[in-house]
Parts: sequence; C-alpha cells; structure tokens
Amino acid sequence: MTDSDARPTGHACIQSYLRTLDNSPGVYRMLDARGAVLYVGKARSLRKRVSNYANPNGHSPRIDRMIRDTASMMFLTTRTETEALLLEQNLIKQLKPKYNVLLRDDKSFPNILVTGDHAYPQIKKHRGAKKEKGSYYGPFASAGAVNRTLTQLQRVFLLRNCSDSMFESRTRPCLQYQIKRCAAPCVGKVSEADYGTLVKDAERFLQGKSTNVQAELARDMEAASENMEFERAAALRDRIRALTQVQAGQGINPQGVAEADVIALHMDSGQACVQVFFIRANQNWGNHDYYPRTGAGAGPSEVMRGFVGQFYADREPPPLVLLSDAIEDDDLMSEALSSKRGTKVEIAVPLRGEKQELVAGALRNARESLARKMAESATQTRLLKGLAEAFDLPAPPKRIEVYDNSHISGTNAVGGMIVAGPEGFIKNQYRKFNIKNATLSPGDDFGMMKEVMTRRFARLIKEDPDRKSGTWPDLLLIDGGAGQVSAVREIMTDMGVGDIAMVGVAKGVDRDAGKEEFYRTGKPVMALRHNDPVLYFIQRMRDEVHRFAIGAHRAKRAKAVGATPLDDLPGVGAARKRALLTHFGSAKAVARADLKDLKAVDGISDNLAEKIYAYFHEKG
Repeated sequence: MTDSDARPTGHACIQSYLRTLDNSPGVYRMLDARGAVLYVGKARSLRKRVSNYANPNGHSPRIDRMIRDTASMMFLTTRTETEALLLEQNLIKQLKPKYNVLLRDDKSFPNILVTGDHAYPQIKKHRGAKKEKGSYYGPFASAGAVNRTLTQLQRVFLLRNCSDSMFESRTRPCLQYQIKRCAAPCVGKVSEADYGTLVKDAERFLQGKSTNVQAELARDMEAASENMEFERAAALRDRIRALTQVQAGQGINPQGVAEADVIALHMDSGQACVQVFFIRANQNWGNHDYYPRTGAGAGPSEVMRGFVGQFYADREPPPLVLLSDAIEDDDLMSEALSSKRGTKVEIAVPLRGEKQELVAGALRNARESLARKMAESATQTRLLKGLAEAFDLPAPPKRIEVYDNSHISGTNAVGGMIVAGPEGFIKNQYRKFNIKNATLSPGDDFGMMKEVMTRRFARLIKEDPDRKSGTWPDLLLIDGGAGQVSAVREIMTDMGVGDIAMVGVAKGVDRDAGKEEFYRTGKPVMALRHNDPVLYFIQRMRDEVHRFAIGAHRAKRAKAVGATPLDDLPGVGAARKRALLTHFGSAKAVARADLKDLKAVDGISDNLAEKIYAYFHEKG
C-alpha cells in the first residue's frame, strides 16, 4: 500500500487538520486526491468552520459529496473576516472550484465620458480604467445602451463626438451638423460659452436633473419667441421634443431611487439566471443577465452571495444594492463593498414600495431569460447530438473549435478560432492568431493553417498535457476540403493529438450555401440534406468564425494603415509622438530633422533627441 492510499479522506482527513488550527479568521481550500480545488470558503473562525465539516451529520447532499471527495486542505489566515471574504471571492474567480458558485461572464461595462481637457469637450463611450480627464457617467449595461444614450444626447444637446485631431483639422461643418446632432464648435458655429452651457445641460441630464433642463429650455424658447428670434425658438423647441422622447423611451424611471443596482435571481432545475439593472440618476441605464454556475447544487442564498461578491470584485458598487434573496452575512458583505467604494453601501431585500417593484421587475426578467436559455440549451443539446450522429462521433461534443484564415493576398494575415458547446458560442474563448511566418507565399492557406494549429496545440500540450481543464476540443471544424484536412491531420499526428475528431467544411457545387461537402480522414466525402438543422448549425458556426477572422484582419489592417515610423521609436509614447508630429508636420519630416531641431521640440530632452536622431540615421 502506498502513502497516498493510506492517507485519510473525507471526514477523517478534515478531522486531522483541527489540531493545527486556531480561531483566526481566514480562507480554506478543500482539494481532491489529484490536488484539484473542490471548494474555497471563508470563516470567522477557521477552527470552528472546519470542525463543522468534520462532523459527519447535518450536511446537505451537495456538502456530503464535497466532504467525501476531500483528500487535503489548505489555509490562509487574515486579520479580519472582511479580508477573508474579499480573498475568498478572488480565489474563487481564479481557481474556479467545482462546488463554488461561479460568475462565468464577467465583462466590464461601458461609461459615458465628457472629456475635461479641451475647451470644447467631447462626449464619447469609454470602457476600462478611468485614466482620461473628464466626468464619467455609468455604468451602462451594454455598448448598445451607451450608443442609444449618446445619440439622444447629441440630438438634444448638440455635443461633438469627433476626436480632438479631427476637430482641429475641420475647415467646414461635418454631416453631424447638417443633421442637427452637433453645434459645430470646430468651425465657430457656436461660442465657447454657449457650448459650455450645452455641456453643463448634458451633464445635468446625466445626473438625473432632466426636468430642470426641460423647464429652462422652455423658458428660453418663450423668451426667444417674444424677442422674435424665431429661428432660435424653433431650435429650442426641437431640443425640448427630443428630450421628451428620451424621457418617454427610458421605461423604468424610479422617483425614489437615485443610484442603485437591482439584482434578482431565479433558479430552475439546478440552473440560475441573475438579472442586474443599473439605476443611475433616477434613470434605468439598462440591464444585463448572467448565468452563474451553481456549484453543484447551491441554494438561492449561496448563489446570490457568491454572485454579489464576485460581481463587485473588480468594479465599484453603488450606494444601494437591492436583492431579491437575502444573503448570509449581509453586514459583512456591506462592509466589504463599503471599503471598496469609500462610502457606505447598503444591501437590502425590499418587501414593499417602489424598491420592491424594481426587484419584482428584475425578477420577472430573470425568470423569462432563464426560460429562453433553457429552451435554447435543449435545442443546442439536440444539435450536438445530431452532429455526433452525422459524423460518427462517440458522444456529443462538449467543445467544438472552428478555424478560418483572413488576409488580402497574404498581407495582414490573421487566423481565427471560435468555440461552441452546449451553451452556444463561448465568446470569451475566441482566439486570433497573427500569422508570424514571413516565408509563407502570399495566400498560402495551408501554411497559415499549419502555423495556427501548431501554435494552438503546442500551447494546450504545455498548459494541460493531461487534458483535464476542459479546454481541449472534442471536434475541430476547418474551412477547406481534402487538402486542408490532410495537411492539418498530418500536423496533429506529428504533435501526438491525432485522436481529436476533425471535419473539413467546403463549399459544394457552385459554392452555394446548403450544398456544403464534408471531408474526414479516411472516409468518403459526404453531404447533409438541404433542410437538416445540423447543416444550419454548421453554417452558423462557419459564418461566425468567418466574421471573427475578418474582423481581426480588418483591425490589423487598419492599425497598419495608421502606423508611422515613430511607432517603433524607443522612449516615444503617444504624447511625445504627438509633439513631434505637431512640430514637424509629418513622420518623414521627423526622420529628416536635424539634431538641433529635434532638441527644440517641447517634451523632447537632449538625450532623447540624440536617440531619435541616431535611430533614423542608422535606419537610413
């Protein structure tokens, strides 16, 4: 018998740790015999929490299964239970344990930015770190919600959305002015003071003071009419109408809730949907649905607690969080969110009034979204089963990877990979591959596919040689016929992964959709009947990878078109590059400039000027 066979598991294993623990707060990890993390939890007292697990009685079936699988534990002590809570949520997101609730779709949300470093501020969408000067308003639930609001703001307040460089280069008004969505400050159609008033009104609207703005516009319109400034009065009338349409189209506009997130959970058959509504400035700024993993059967309270902790792990909470389900240790969660925000954050489960109506609306959306998701999942399950039957696979695939290349005569070549599975397209698993092999002939699709496949599977072999992580595909779909399939199969066999099923999808007769032919190693070419749902499913996946690859190619090409020799200068970032271009007028002029002239540029030190001069001198 080996040492590993003799090591206790389950309750006995957990019991063995008690003598080493005290009553410190901290985080514990439960691991299986292979060392995989089963569960991460926090405790006010590590000793008391672990002793609960050591007791063989009083656990739910889910916890009993987890205890039975436990072969070892790890512990981290913290100064406070709040620190333990924050650490717990970070470890869950990092380790993705089987028995924890896991927020799978954790995207960042966009904001609206009114820039603060220009005499005529720009209004635009912003996502990511708030490093740019200006006022930020958000978050909005989606890019679509931001774009709709920006369009409305441009109609009402006539603010510019062009970049500073475009603003400086204009000599006549652009189309936005012609369609009455910009005041054209770039060519002096509005004074700085009047534009500043428009900006102030837009910011007041974003702060929820739209009624005051509307009243002032009405007074200004009346005054303009009395002074016989009929053109100005008509323009103000149009702005009031646009503002009225905006207010009418916002749906939920709570009077008693200025700033809050409304979070509602609905569960059915072990699946969960969480709806989050963003209420800002007494306005509904959109909603987003999530489908967290329920940790092998966690209840509503635990699912909600896990969701809230992970949702705010990397974003600032509002002063009020309204929940549909109470969570354990809500005071502790409130303390953790308050420390993150810097001011008090209240967590509440409202039972009456406007707040309860907001939660009820979010709960209705969660229920309807989960019903749609479960219907889509059932359809997806049938499609995956049909795919397995069509191509003689041993079981319905859990992960399908689809590949395509995009280029123009070999230039700016990009390989694209999309992923699909039981829950549809898994967009956070999509990957692009910038083709690096400079020796490839223009348009060498075989060579490009070889590079993509080699890089993809070399990384998989390195990161997960035992194929335990779930990132290994069950089926590959590649764009191409017999030649592509043969070339890719040879690569995969050489790499030792030739057991993965692969199908080449080629346009059939007349290259018509619906007449696709399918190629597999050692088997005759085949086709599916014209109205087969599996055929439509394959076409959808092929169209999706084509869209993704073309998008990556276009982005690469656009970047190349906008590139200048200054991009590769050591020590020259965006600000210094802008200073050089402003001083000399073009990158070519910078390259030809004398050392003395380079030293005269603002922000360019003598030392850097010498490096720039040497860089272009050596190049030339």
